[in-house]
Amino acid sequence: MNIDPHPLLDAAIIRSHFPRPLSAFAPSDSVLRLLEPGASSPLPSPDDNLRGHVRDLLRHGGYKPTGRGKPASEYLVRAVAEGGLGAINLAVDVCNAVSLHSGLPISVVDVSRAKGPLRIGIAQPGASYVFNASGHVIDVSGLLCLFDADGPCANAVKDSQRTKTTPETTETVSVIWGTSAVPNHTQKTATWYLSLLREAGAAADKES
Repeated sequence: MNIDPHPLLDAAIIRSHFPRPLSAFAPSDSVLRLLEPGASSPLPSPDDNLRGHVRDLLRHGGYKPTGRGKPASEYLVRAVAEGGLGAINLAVDVCNAVSLHSGLPISVVDVSRAKGPLRIGIAQPGASYVFNASGHVIDVSGLLCLFDADGPCANAVKDSQRTKTTPETTETVSVIWGTSAVPNHTQKTATWYLSLLREAGAAADKES
């Protein structure tokens, strides 16, 4: 995958293949336990310093990561505290667990719904996409995004509805939106992410 030059981005790309459609996997109790308040992980707990660095990463292109446009990892912290984060599907549940405990936003895209080639870069002014089934739109101007041939399709705030996983998904690409301001954290996060995916039955590898 091509990644445009960026002074702060330390992304990790994870490609996963599930032997059956996601609808065939029952919720993983071990993964769902990670989404409970007070759950522990091998990673250091996110703090305000890390949250600030993640926001700086998103600000670099001119985007304002505040309010409803804050990083998805911050949303997860609040959702778990309020007891509102349940099972979605195996790919998304693992993603949410790792994002929650690492403090890094993570995108998950269904490979079959994206049109290659894929690349990472900053969205142009006026760029936007629908991010949920209700048709709500996010303005991604100046925001680091994953692009396919049809335009931006995922980022550290909200992923596009058109490339999200479905019950039929068998292959995914995940982007860990890490920052070089916190050395080695992205790599540690990717290592744990891979281990959880493999334990759940997926064939998963980090793209070099």
